[in-house]
Amino acid sequence: MTAAPEDSAGAPPVDREALLVELVDEQGRAIGSCPVARAHTAPGRLHRAFSVLLFDAAGRMLLQQRAAVKTRFPLLWSNTCCGHPAPGESITGAAAVRLGEELGIAAELTEVGVFRYQAEDPATGRVEHEWDHVLVGRFEGAPPNPDPAEIADYAWLYPADLHTALESDPARYTPWLLGVLSITHPPVASLQD
Repeated sequence: MTAAPEDSAGAPPVDREALLVELVDEQGRAIGSCPVARAHTAPGRLHRAFSVLLFDAAGRMLLQQRAAVKTRFPLLWSNTCCGHPAPGESITGAAAVRLGEELGIAAELTEVGVFRYQAEDPATGRVEHEWDHVLVGRFEGAPPNPDPAEIADYAWLYPADLHTALESDPARYTPWLLGVLSITHPPVASLQD
Protein backbone atom coordinates (compact mmCIF):
# COMPACT_ATOMS: atom_id res chain seq x y z
CA MET A 1 0.00 0.00 0.00
CA THR A 2 1.33 3.41 -0.95
CA ALA A 3 0.24 6.12 1.43
CA ALA A 4 0.68 9.84 1.02
CA PRO A 5 2.56 11.71 3.72
CA GLU A 6 0.67 13.56 6.42
CA ASP A 7 -0.48 17.01 5.33
CA SER A 8 0.46 20.21 7.13
CA ALA A 9 -2.64 19.97 9.35
CA GLY A 10 -1.42 16.59 10.67
CA ALA A 11 -4.16 14.56 8.99
CA PRO A 12 -3.46 10.81 8.74
CA PRO A 13 -1.95 9.49 5.51
CA VAL A 14 -4.29 8.70 2.62
CA ASP A 15 -4.55 5.11 1.37
CA ARG A 16 -4.13 5.83 -2.35
CA GLU A 17 -5.26 2.29 -3.24
CA ALA A 18 -8.69 3.02 -1.73
CA LEU A 19 -9.28 6.22 -3.73
CA LEU A 20 -11.82 6.04 -6.54
CA VAL A 21 -10.88 6.02 -10.22
CA GLU A 22 -13.20 6.76 -13.12
CA LEU A 23 -13.99 3.71 -15.25
CA VAL A 24 -14.34 4.40 -18.97
CA ASP A 25 -15.62 2.59 -22.05
CA GLU A 26 -13.68 1.88 -25.27
CA GLN A 27 -14.18 5.51 -26.38
CA GLY A 28 -13.01 7.02 -23.08
CA ARG A 29 -16.52 7.91 -21.85
CA ALA A 30 -17.13 7.67 -18.09
CA ILE A 31 -19.18 4.61 -17.09
CA GLY A 32 -18.66 4.33 -13.33
CA SER A 33 -16.01 4.14 -10.65
CA CYS A 34 -14.15 1.73 -8.39
CA PRO A 35 -11.20 1.83 -5.98
CA VAL A 36 -7.66 2.04 -7.41
CA ALA A 37 -6.77 -1.42 -6.06
CA ARG A 38 -9.76 -3.07 -7.75
CA ALA A 39 -9.08 -1.33 -11.09
CA HIS A 40 -5.52 -2.72 -11.03
CA THR A 41 -6.45 -6.30 -10.05
CA ALA A 42 -6.24 -8.80 -12.93
CA PRO A 43 -7.62 -8.69 -15.55
CA GLY A 44 -7.78 -4.91 -14.91
CA ARG A 45 -10.58 -2.45 -15.55
CA LEU A 46 -10.21 0.31 -18.13
CA HIS A 47 -10.00 3.61 -16.25
CA ARG A 48 -8.91 7.21 -16.70
CA ALA A 49 -5.33 8.15 -15.85
CA PHE A 50 -2.85 10.90 -16.64
CA SER A 51 0.87 11.06 -17.35
CA VAL A 52 2.81 14.31 -16.95
CA LEU A 53 6.07 15.02 -18.73
CA LEU A 54 8.00 18.19 -17.92
CA PHE A 55 10.62 19.69 -20.25
CA ASP A 56 13.36 22.21 -19.58
CA ALA A 57 14.50 24.97 -21.95
CA ALA A 58 17.08 22.62 -23.52
CA GLY A 59 14.36 20.10 -24.43
CA ARG A 60 15.32 17.55 -21.80
CA MET A 61 12.59 15.54 -20.05
CA LEU A 62 12.32 15.09 -16.30
CA LEU A 63 12.01 11.36 -15.53
CA GLN A 64 11.42 9.70 -12.19
CA GLN A 65 12.32 6.28 -10.85
CA ARG A 66 9.27 4.92 -9.07
CA ALA A 67 9.70 4.16 -5.35
CA ALA A 68 10.27 0.59 -4.18
CA VAL A 69 6.97 0.62 -2.25
CA LYS A 70 4.83 1.25 -5.36
CA THR A 71 2.21 -1.46 -5.93
CA ARG A 72 2.76 -1.37 -9.70
CA PHE A 73 6.09 -1.33 -11.51
CA PRO A 74 8.28 -0.35 -8.51
CA LEU A 75 11.79 0.97 -9.20
CA LEU A 76 11.18 1.37 -12.93
CA TRP A 77 11.91 4.66 -14.68
CA SER A 78 8.92 6.62 -15.96
CA ASN A 79 7.64 10.04 -16.97
CA THR A 80 7.72 12.98 -14.52
CA CYS A 81 4.59 11.86 -12.66
CA CYS A 82 1.33 10.02 -13.21
CA GLY A 83 -1.91 9.29 -11.42
CA HIS A 84 -5.67 9.10 -11.62
CA PRO A 85 -8.23 11.88 -11.49
CA ALA A 86 -11.17 11.27 -9.18
CA PRO A 87 -14.46 10.60 -11.00
CA GLY A 88 -15.54 13.86 -12.66
CA GLU A 89 -12.35 15.69 -11.66
CA SER A 90 -10.49 17.89 -14.15
CA ILE A 91 -7.55 16.01 -15.69
CA THR A 92 -5.32 19.09 -15.66
CA GLY A 93 -6.28 19.97 -12.09
CA ALA A 94 -5.67 16.44 -10.81
CA ALA A 95 -2.32 16.27 -12.62
CA ALA A 96 -1.20 19.61 -11.15
CA VAL A 97 -2.07 18.43 -7.62
CA ARG A 98 -0.22 15.13 -8.12
CA LEU A 99 2.84 16.92 -9.52
CA GLY A 100 2.96 18.97 -6.33
CA GLU A 101 2.46 15.92 -4.10
CA GLU A 102 5.12 13.78 -5.77
CA LEU A 103 7.82 16.37 -6.56
CA GLY A 104 6.86 19.67 -4.96
CA ILE A 105 6.60 21.22 -8.43
CA ALA A 106 4.02 23.72 -9.65
CA ALA A 107 3.84 24.01 -13.44
CA GLU A 108 1.30 25.06 -16.03
CA LEU A 109 0.17 21.89 -17.80
CA THR A 110 -1.34 21.37 -21.25
CA GLU A 111 -2.99 18.15 -22.42
CA VAL A 112 -1.42 17.02 -25.72
CA GLY A 113 -3.01 13.64 -26.38
CA VAL A 114 -4.41 10.40 -25.08
CA PHE A 115 -3.62 6.73 -25.59
CA ARG A 116 -4.77 3.41 -24.20
CA TYR A 117 -2.55 0.65 -22.90
CA GLN A 118 -2.72 -2.54 -20.86
CA ALA A 119 0.20 -4.18 -19.07
CA GLU A 120 0.69 -6.66 -16.25
CA ASP A 121 3.45 -6.19 -13.70
CA PRO A 122 5.06 -9.63 -13.39
CA ALA A 123 6.64 -8.70 -10.05
CA THR A 124 3.40 -7.71 -8.29
CA GLY A 125 0.66 -9.33 -10.41
CA ARG A 126 -1.10 -5.96 -10.68
CA VAL A 127 -2.49 -4.75 -14.00
CA GLU A 128 -2.53 -1.36 -15.71
CA HIS A 129 -5.46 -0.87 -18.13
CA GLU A 130 -5.62 2.83 -18.67
CA TRP A 131 -7.07 5.53 -20.87
CA ASP A 132 -4.06 7.79 -20.36
CA HIS A 133 -4.21 11.57 -20.87
CA VAL A 134 -0.74 13.01 -21.54
CA LEU A 135 0.10 16.48 -20.22
CA VAL A 136 3.24 18.53 -20.71
CA GLY A 137 4.75 21.56 -19.03
CA ARG A 138 7.98 23.45 -18.40
CA PHE A 139 10.26 23.25 -15.40
CA GLU A 140 13.89 24.13 -14.73
CA GLY A 141 16.24 22.78 -12.08
CA ALA A 142 15.85 20.11 -9.43
CA PRO A 143 12.50 19.08 -7.96
CA PRO A 144 12.28 20.95 -4.64
CA ASN A 145 10.53 18.25 -2.60
CA PRO A 146 10.49 14.69 -4.04
CA ASP A 147 8.33 12.39 -1.90
CA PRO A 148 10.42 9.28 -1.07
CA ALA A 149 7.23 7.21 -0.81
CA GLU A 150 6.65 7.98 -4.50
CA ILE A 151 10.05 8.59 -6.07
CA ALA A 152 13.38 6.78 -5.62
CA ASP A 153 15.34 9.05 -7.97
CA TYR A 154 14.99 11.49 -10.86
CA ALA A 155 16.99 12.42 -13.96
CA TRP A 156 16.91 14.80 -16.92
CA LEU A 157 17.21 13.08 -20.32
CA TYR A 158 16.95 14.14 -23.96
CA PRO A 159 14.16 12.41 -25.95
CA ALA A 160 16.63 10.81 -28.40
CA ASP A 161 18.62 9.36 -25.49
CA LEU A 162 15.45 7.99 -23.93
CA HIS A 163 14.45 6.34 -27.23
CA THR A 164 17.87 4.67 -27.34
CA ALA A 165 17.60 3.53 -23.71
CA LEU A 166 14.09 2.15 -24.26
CA GLU A 167 15.31 0.13 -27.24
CA SER A 168 18.40 -1.23 -25.49
CA ASP A 169 16.88 -2.02 -22.07
CA PRO A 170 13.06 -1.74 -22.04
CA ALA A 171 12.77 -3.70 -18.76
CA ARG A 172 14.12 -0.65 -16.86
CA TYR A 173 11.11 1.48 -17.87
CA THR A 174 7.37 1.48 -17.24
CA PRO A 175 5.29 -0.02 -20.05
CA TRP A 176 3.41 3.24 -20.65
CA LEU A 177 6.50 5.44 -21.07
CA LEU A 178 6.87 4.69 -24.79
CA GLY A 179 3.24 5.76 -25.35
CA VAL A 180 3.85 9.01 -23.48
CA LEU A 181 7.03 9.61 -25.46
CA SER A 182 5.30 8.92 -28.79
CA ILE A 183 2.77 11.67 -28.01
CA THR A 184 5.22 14.23 -26.60
CA HIS A 185 8.06 13.85 -29.06
CA PRO A 186 8.54 15.44 -31.60
CA PRO A 187 6.09 18.13 -30.30
CA VAL A 188 8.94 19.27 -27.99
CA ALA A 189 9.63 22.21 -30.39
CA SER A 190 6.23 23.73 -29.56
CA LEU A 191 7.29 24.03 -25.89
CA GLN A 192 10.32 26.18 -26.71
CA ASP A 193 8.42 29.32 -27.79
